[in-house]
Amino acid sequence: MEWLIIVGIAMFVIAPVMWLKPSPRQKRHALLRSQIARQGVTIKMEKPPLHHFKGTMPAYRWHYPQDDSGPDFLLVRDSNASEALAPFHAGWRWRVAPLRPLPDSATAPLKTLLERLPLDALVVQSTEYTLTLWWWESQTAERFATYLPEFEQLRDALRGYADRPITRPLGFKQQPGNREAKPHDVGLS
Repeated sequence: MEWLIIVGIAMFVIAPVMWLKPSPRQKRHALLRSQIARQGVTIKMEKPPLHHFKGTMPAYRWHYPQDDSGPDFLLVRDSNASEALAPFHAGWRWRVAPLRPLPDSATAPLKTLLERLPLDALVVQSTEYTLTLWWWESQTAERFATYLPEFEQLRDALRGYADRPITRPLGFKQQPGNREAKPHDVGLS
């Protein structure tokens, strides 16, 4: 009888520890996020820009350089989009289309990327500051790493095509042929 009580107490102590142990899926997601984050991608759990969505979703972000902002647009996969939204390419629709047409150097990589993304990728968004992929992390880090060069190429092609011009402080002047702002000596020119 004493052994039965000891086993019961041991099970009572061990059970909560087993609940805290990460599942194989949680381990795979943690490994994926850590490996991709080391490649310069910011990963956060946030509410995605989808209607009637409750909860959070992983958002993988590539940042635009501070002086070369990106355009604002939002593409949603057909499975999560209304038929009223304008189709773009390969089962994706514009929820927010860019104010001016994207350059060919960005449109081609964007279309190629949209064709390759996994089915659980639901949103591709560009804001002034970041290019973001909202997806459910169905793939391994090694497989997702094959998308990284394409996202970086797309980010580089979109940089500098902001919908709103960047306002610079007084005393700065844009040099011809150079994307960087240089200090301007007001009294010496």
